[in-house]
Amino acid sequence: MDQSFLVMLSNLLHLHNSLDPTTSLLSDALSSSSSSSSSASTPSSLLHSSSIAPLLFFTIASVLSYVTSTRPSLTTTTTTTTTNNNNTTTTNSNNNNPSSDYSVSAFRALSTEHIWSLEAPLRDAHWRSLYGLSYPVFTTVVDKLKPHIALSNLSLPSDYAVAMVLSRLAHGLSAKTLASRYSLDPYLVSKITNMVTRLLATKLYPEFIKIPVGRRRLLETTQAFEELTSLPNMCGAIDTTPVHLRNNPNPNTNPNFYRCRYGYPSLLLQVVSDHKKIFWDVCVKAPGGTDDSTHFRDSLLYHRLTSGDVVWDKVISVRGHHVRPYVVGDWCFPLLPFLLTPFSPSGMGTPAQNLFDGMLMKGRSVVVEAIALLKGRWKILQDLNTGVRHAPQTIVACCVLHNLCQIAREPEPELWKEPDESGPPPRVMDSEKSFYYFGENLRQALADDLHQKLSSR
Repeated sequence: MDQSFLVMLSNLLHLHNSLDPTTSLLSDALSSSSSSSSSASTPSSLLHSSSIAPLLFFTIASVLSYVTSTRPSLTTTTTTTTTNNNNTTTTNSNNNNPSSDYSVSAFRALSTEHIWSLEAPLRDAHWRSLYGLSYPVFTTVVDKLKPHIALSNLSLPSDYAVAMVLSRLAHGLSAKTLASRYSLDPYLVSKITNMVTRLLATKLYPEFIKIPVGRRRLLETTQAFEELTSLPNMCGAIDTTPVHLRNNPNPNTNPNFYRCRYGYPSLLLQVVSDHKKIFWDVCVKAPGGTDDSTHFRDSLLYHRLTSGDVVWDKVISVRGHHVRPYVVGDWCFPLLPFLLTPFSPSGMGTPAQNLFDGMLMKGRSVVVEAIALLKGRWKILQDLNTGVRHAPQTIVACCVLHNLCQIAREPEPELWKEPDESGPPPRVMDSEKSFYYFGENLRQALADDLHQKLSSR
């Protein structure tokens, strides 16, 4: 029996069971059926009828639709067979159009009956190959976005729209390529992409990207970092990465404005990661030509930390210094009490300082791996093909999805590799001098304490 006919029957069963009676596909069928019917019954009455008439009605309509849809292809095949073999090849290729695999009905069948007939590992591996995450995580995203998508009066089902956007983010597809696969207009694909990424970056961001201020999470994070580095009260690692833009956003501006340290146009992404490679702060605020320290000083996190807005209820004493939770970064970031950096990028410090630098960079490695996972899992960030206006929300949306995958312990893909970065340390700002001197004393105390602790073992 033809596969498309089986798909139709599957959809009719879903209709009969009232799993999703409000999709646009059903609405279109009802409207077309009601317009061609001469009876006085309405679509709503058909939906709420308790008799078997609606099911019979849609069964007959679907069979007639199926016979009608197959008749032209049979006619064409007969004609081209009598004409020449070359035209027959063309007809067959048209009948095997891959876009049919992405129809709403095919997606419905795959995401309901077929997907649950597979063993869980096989099912989730298949789903990851399509949308970058397992089926349970996919349904979590759909459930959280569905109320917001419903408000937009989108003509597509919510799960279908989310699947389409996830496939674009996971495989780095352009709107034009995705439009041909899903038999949609490229403008509609871009519109749906912008809507879903905006919802991810705004509605889901507060739930899945949080500063670890709660005592339980903070304690877990600092203990994990201490096991890794032997440094106490470390609560995160910070780093930046340029996100490649396919097209120069503004050719009339200075080319160095968007050109990153690797030579291509980009936006600069700044993230802070915990020991599980989960981001607890994300900022996309500057073009790729901006240096790390400037980007950090312009971020909301910097202003919250310097103003005391973020209160970490965990203070320890190290050699007479009160040490609050801090993050670590490389020498491109400013030295502050809440952001500690290495003494020397070249290893020219004292034994205690060099030991501290080695452990600090070990802690920083988690954010480097987190960024490599982010770009490896959501390949659109390797060559961002959206407009610059929507690029920041697309980047943040991928960070939210990354956290979802890490929380759900999704398998980690192949890491995206970037060249090692280098750059001069930032100058000390006048407004930061007191922070700098306090951070300098704190760093030295931690280095001396670490050296003494490890030397005595």
